[in-house]
Amino acid sequence: MLYDISMKISYAYEVGPSGARHVVRVLPLTLKHGQRLIAGTVGVDPTPDERTDYIDFFGNAASSISFRKSHRDLEIRMQARVQVDLPPDIADVSPAVARMAGETFDCWSLEPESPHHFLWSSPRLPPDAEIARWAHELVQPTMSVREAADTLCRAIHSEFTYVPGATRVDTPPGEAFELRKGVCQDFTHVMIVALRSLDIPAGYVSGFLRTIPPPGKERLEGADAMHAWVRVWCGQATGWMEWDPTNDMMAGADHIRVAYGRDYSDVAPVIGILRIYGGHSTEQAVDVIPVRV
Repeated sequence: MLYDISMKISYAYEVGPSGARHVVRVLPLTLKHGQRLIAGTVGVDPTPDERTDYIDFFGNAASSISFRKSHRDLEIRMQARVQVDLPPDIADVSPAVARMAGETFDCWSLEPESPHHFLWSSPRLPPDAEIARWAHELVQPTMSVREAADTLCRAIHSEFTYVPGATRVDTPPGEAFELRKGVCQDFTHVMIVALRSLDIPAGYVSGFLRTIPPPGKERLEGADAMHAWVRVWCGQATGWMEWDPTNDMMAGADHIRVAYGRDYSDVAPVIGILRIYGGHSTEQAVDVIPVRV
């Protein structure tokens, strides 16, 4: 699939900040297989006093921007054309869950793709005893890693309810697990914690998902949104694969990857600090338009 993607993130401040610094990660990735960024730009209004574009440790495109003068509004725009290929069907040669720890420790690489970065606690995802107990009840040690990921993905989709506003951006996965409610970020975090409790390396994927309006309804401009799903290391013979627990499916040609990380803190679209008092509001609009199949 070939997609044209546009995104606008707007902030309006009650009192303009006298200083600000942000890191922006919204530009889709170019990967070795399956996805290619053909062209893309990230614009900021007002123009920052300083801007540095770089590639972070995990290979994500990032922009560091800073402001030294007061501004009442901030708008970040991204436009991109991206080619996404349907993942090939491959046989399940992933190891049994019981053998996964040994498989991981036989991997000697510490490159960004190394499973070691995604096996332990990360900034937002400490171990959680209740999630671990749930995962061990669902997954048998004789299951393959792919079977385990399928099982957890299906369980989250069936047991949890998608309820915007039920959680916050900083809600711990244990709280979302207890509520059995949340959004894609919560479901992704719960599945990552569950997989890590089984010694299966897992990480966070941020990106866009093409949405299709109901039959007879026109697509609403700007109605798409950013999405999140899970990346699972399925052993040295298979490598990384991706599951979307919000929709109980493996990531496919409608999933456009923007950033990989250990959890949301590594891939947040906009993160930073402000010197400010008073409140602010924010709006986000995304369009994912298929150009051709």
